[in-house]
Amino acid sequence: MKITDLKVAIIGDAPVVRITTDEGIDGVGAGETTKPYLKPMVEFYRDMIIGKDPTDVERVMLGIRRMGSFKPWGTAVSAIEMALWDIAGKAAGLPVYKLLGGKIRDKVQVYNGNVRFPRSSNEPEDFAENMQKMKDHPYNFSIIKDSVSFHGGMHRQMDDFYYGTPVTTYRYPNRGGITPKGFKYMMKRIEAMLDVLGDDVGLALDCGPGMTVSDALKLGRELEGSNIMWLEDMLTGDYSPFVLADLYTQVTPYTSTPIHTGEQIYLRQNFVELIERNAVNVLGPDVADVGGIAEMKFICEYADLHGIQFAPHGTFDGLIGLAAQTHMAAVLPDNFIAFELPQAKPEWWLDIMEGERFNVTDSHIEVPDIPGLGVSFIPEEAKRYLREEDTGFFDN
Repeated sequence: MKITDLKVAIIGDAPVVRITTDEGIDGVGAGETTKPYLKPMVEFYRDMIIGKDPTDVERVMLGIRRMGSFKPWGTAVSAIEMALWDIAGKAAGLPVYKLLGGKIRDKVQVYNGNVRFPRSSNEPEDFAENMQKMKDHPYNFSIIKDSVSFHGGMHRQMDDFYYGTPVTTYRYPNRGGITPKGFKYMMKRIEAMLDVLGDDVGLALDCGPGMTVSDALKLGRELEGSNIMWLEDMLTGDYSPFVLADLYTQVTPYTSTPIHTGEQIYLRQNFVELIERNAVNVLGPDVADVGGIAEMKFICEYADLHGIQFAPHGTFDGLIGLAAQTHMAAVLPDNFIAFELPQAKPEWWLDIMEGERFNVTDSHIEVPDIPGLGVSFIPEEAKRYLREEDTGFFDN
């Protein structure tokens, strides 16, 4: 079997990959639904993979992995890797998890970082009311993640949240020391959420990046003994193209509150310092950024040897990313906690794809046995959502 083409289309703002072969088997992969600008980056790899055997996944990936980078640029490589596993599974008549060593769990746990309700305001009671709605959701989430500090936009919610000049530009890296007033503002809202969840549901907090080492340690210590699953990306993280393990080693050993990072990091090599120095308690790469499914498995297994837990990111990975996450989580070792649940949004994604729906019951998804990733396009339905320049996406 040989790869005949790599096609890319923007569907619902997600860069979607379709790899075709000379035996008529195709495979799909996708990046986050917030990254339509990545189409040229994905197309960059076309000539590097055409003519290769897609079922030799690692051989194909060795040819392109070195050409990616930290979030968002790792998305292209990751989406291609998903599509290769989809082809390999379909060719073998097996679900992807079988090709990764076989599942060790029949259902995988997910956490809520995506199901959201609008807050009427930003007072503690509004945070509590909003958290109650998420707690009451039919998915019965075991862990709910909410945003505070810089990631939660608290530098925009109040004057003098931190010693700096807030910039409201999307993804601008606001960074600095939090004022006493700002820290108290943040703590009151965290306490309001904790009061709602009690011991029934774990609370994870997406904090940054942008916090200083001293503020990160202060927050960790203030929350010791409470039902906090982890503090995420306080120092580095979301769209910061570096790791800075040294900074995390000044926080993690000095608090019992679990410290988490990793969503922006690309490839196993860039996790070495975090893992070998036990710089964090929990790692959370994104399968659509880190380099793919097998890359995540390698990192998780190495982390397990060092007593580090795993809670993968994935809030915007969509239905195809959800399929990849489910197969991946089925084969991870016991340091796996849960992955961040992506959703099929807009909901018409469920109309243009057939196969598994990955329904959530009591915060878990049953691992499917459909060959490949378990989802395939219905071309006649999906064509309605193609941009004019992508009309040939389903041609062979």
